[in-house]
Amino acid sequence: MAEEFLFTQAAIDELKEKLVELRTTRRKEVAEKIKEAKSFGDLSENSEYDEAKSEQAKLEANIAELEYTLQHAKIIDESTLTSDTVHIGSFVKVYDHEFKEEVRYQIVGFTQANPIENKISDESPIGKALLGHRAGEAVEVETPGGIIKLEIREISK
Repeated sequence: MAEEFLFTQAAIDELKEKLVELRTTRRKEVAEKIKEAKSFGDLSENSEYDEAKSEQAKLEANIAELEYTLQHAKIIDESTLTSDTVHIGSFVKVYDHEFKEEVRYQIVGFTQANPIENKISDESPIGKALLGHRAGEAVEVETPGGIIKLEIREISK
């Protein structure tokens, strides 16, 4: 069975926008860098050329990864999801007993994860532990730093 990635429609739209930008704007920018670096002469000792070609390879790998992800994406029908349990797309307010603080996370697919914005992957230890649970439930999470105890205070869309 092929790999499947779960996304909200908004997340799919973001990925498509990013792919268009990479295919158009970023490809042109990198092509221009390569063209400029070639004008410096001998390519065998041209670090600008090597750097531009490396940037091009990374860009193409990023494009291929996004294309693969979109080809294997499954859109979650958000209209069928409730705020009764935690699922991908949920905003979850939890109380961390160790640090005695409330934290609000959004559970997202792994390609959207961004810890700085408190967007955590459904495949991360915390995300995986929260999925399927209800407000008021306590969840113990085994993390690389040890076991933490979280109490789910609120779930919203």
